[in-house]
Amino acid sequence: MRRPLLLLTVITFVTWIGARMTAVALPLVALAETGEAWTTGLVGGFAGLPLLTAAWWGRGLRERLTSGPALAVVTAVNAAGLAIVPVAALIGRVDAVALCLSGLVTGTAGALLGPAQRALVADFADAHAARGGRSGPAKWLAWQDLAHRVSMVFAPPLGAWLVVAVGTGPLLWCETAAIAVAAVVMLAVPAAGRRRGRVPSGEERVPAGDVLRSRPQIAAGVVMGGIGGVCWFGFSLGLAVLGVEYDRPGALIAAGMSGYGIASVIGSLLVPMVVDRLPRMAMQVVSWTGLGVAFALLPMAAPNVAGVAAVAALGGAMAPWGIAALNALIGEQTSGAARRTAFTVETVLHSGGASLGLLAGGALIGWVGAAPMMVATGVLQVLAAIGGAAWAWRVRGASDVMPARHRLTREGVPR
Repeated sequence: MRRPLLLLTVITFVTWIGARMTAVALPLVALAETGEAWTTGLVGGFAGLPLLTAAWWGRGLRERLTSGPALAVVTAVNAAGLAIVPVAALIGRVDAVALCLSGLVTGTAGALLGPAQRALVADFADAHAARGGRSGPAKWLAWQDLAHRVSMVFAPPLGAWLVVAVGTGPLLWCETAAIAVAAVVMLAVPAAGRRRGRVPSGEERVPAGDVLRSRPQIAAGVVMGGIGGVCWFGFSLGLAVLGVEYDRPGALIAAGMSGYGIASVIGSLLVPMVVDRLPRMAMQVVSWTGLGVAFALLPMAAPNVAGVAAVAALGGAMAPWGIAALNALIGEQTSGAARRTAFTVETVLHSGGASLGLLAGGALIGWVGAAPMMVATGVLQVLAAIGGAAWAWRVRGASDVMPARHRLTREGVPR
């Protein structure tokens, strides 16, 4: 079972590299071809729409994404969505329609692909552990998150360099080809066997509410992650605006992103070594509290570039632990359809929350100022971590004395 796990991790790494470099190249293509600055965000903006609604339209699809060939189809759709813009550039028709269509197609594929990949990794890790392997879902999901974070650090500058070296058009074609190759490689990943047998077809679709109500620790974790996603604009937009206010445009956000990214990679390297020994809820509380404290301290470190980088590194070092703890909880407390539902809810709330935060963040910063908004987002994350943990422990304590007939199995079905 190690071979499909390694394949999935490598494919995740390749697809994330492509996504990060695409984020650099596409705005430049849009600006060069249309001459309108407002078009630069169309692909990213429209890619977020399917994500926000994935829990609704993806209900009949996510239960089918349980094997490599099924994921290969979604990956191929992602490659086709990426190809829309370079094909349009060849015929001189890069316009708002092409950009929006590319965003919708890639966003739809991405909304399905991320949760399905994590769920399949957890399925294989279950089978690997059942056969005597030493690594379960928590450790393998932590390795997958490491691949994601490494791509986050080096892919954007690599994409910027390649834009200068080869141009945006060839870069987009190369990225499309890389994702297409990943789709072909995905065909080699088999279907994972169910740890407890196949779930009857009538029970395949498990509502998100049932999954979260029966697993308070997961519910608290996804809420913490969702609030963390909403608050992300306090870091990204806040530092950008703060740099302008201190007459250091670009310097503070560059220092913050660099410190955050490098520290998050180092943290991700450590997580797989100890994740099986640490309590899940405590990991989440410490992680989101530390990230919130870092957000609140950043305005105090400005305008010192080294200080901003150091404080941002504190937040970056904390972030992987909370995500690893939530992924571990989902891997350990769910399986089958319930597992796919939980990973989808996690993705929708965190990534969708980040999109909504960025959408409203500029107006909020303009209203109250960058520094107060950064402090407010930090305090909100700390309060969410403390409140979420207290609620989860209280509800879990109450559920321990609930009559057995009212409890749910791992699949989210009453027993």
